[in-house]
Amino acid sequence: MDMALQSKMLRTIQEGEIDRVGGTGSVKIDIRIIAASNRDLEAAVAANTFREDLYYRLSVFPVTIPPLRERRDDIPVLVEHFISKYAAEMNIPHKKISPEAMDILKKYSWKGNVRELENVIERALILCEGDTITKKELRLISAASSEEAAGDISGGTLDEVAKAALKAAETRRIKEVLEETHGNKTKAAEILKVSYKTLLTKIKDYEIES
Repeated sequence: MDMALQSKMLRTIQEGEIDRVGGTGSVKIDIRIIAASNRDLEAAVAANTFREDLYYRLSVFPVTIPPLRERRDDIPVLVEHFISKYAAEMNIPHKKISPEAMDILKKYSWKGNVRELENVIERALILCEGDTITKKELRLISAASSEEAAGDISGGTLDEVAKAALKAAETRRIKEVLEETHGNKTKAAEILKVSYKTLLTKIKDYEIES
């Protein structure tokens, strides 16, 4: 809401009344407000983009839902729910998910929270030709993959170790950004702060799937 609308909302809450467009007087209302935001409203108050008085009016009984990466035990339940939901919508048999794929889902960072997980499962169902979703259909980078890469470079010289570690880190980050941008390499290059040509070269050298 812009500041003007916030002011109107504050008055509605404080006075318990509204002015209808074209009306001749105030109308008393009896309402309960449930407000949700994915923004840090305390930070918005500090930045003067959200009214402090409105914030405290709304924040009578706050409920904070941690991001998905902080409640990984919920992931199997959510995965099962989304598989059932989209299998029914697509009119296809219910799919299982392999232990390896579930392990990847549990270790993924989930910057897009539950919505990102839902999108991943929907896409996996579209791509899955068998009765089990595997890591191939997820198209995600597992946390284990970077650990495996780190294990592969033990025993070499410092220079070899450094180069291998850099390759593993860059590969993982490029894959993450390509996932975030849905394969848009121009946008990915901007996020990674490299030229488009450099990004294409690294994608080719690191054999990163588009």
